[in-house]
Amino acid sequence: MKFSRSHDILQRTFITIVIYFLLAFALYLFFAGHNNPGGGFIGGLMAACAFILVYVVLDKKQATAVLRISFVPVIAIGLLLTIVVGFIGVIFGKAYLEHFFDYFHFPLFGKTELTTALPFDLGIFLVVIAVTMVITLTIAEDDQ
Repeated sequence: MKFSRSHDILQRTFITIVIYFLLAFALYLFFAGHNNPGGGFIGGLMAACAFILVYVVLDKKQATAVLRISFVPVIAIGLLLTIVVGFIGVIFGKAYLEHFFDYFHFPLFGKTELTTALPFDLGIFLVVIAVTMVITLTIAEDDQ
């Protein structure tokens, strides 16, 4: 039984556009996270959904060539970043995972708030993306 492939171009184009919107929304959720709902976890899930759609649009060989990311080391990098940020409070005599923030003036951005929540969320973001992709790709490789 042979299926018609007449809608492949339309599907690929639509899914490619959706991928860019998902990545933009993932970044929005990531940066809005410490003041509003969102953060590293849900932003990481949205980004992982975009990466999974890359594997849906392309075959595995093409998707691997496009992404060129080994996700297992990204898990270690994200965990290391999260642990290191957690110890910033201990270094200053506070509790582990103590949150610090202050306002700084930058020439192009003006008065900007810098927090320890952002690098912590970045670690969570990386871990969630990498773990989701490793699990999904492992399940997809199972031929049983």
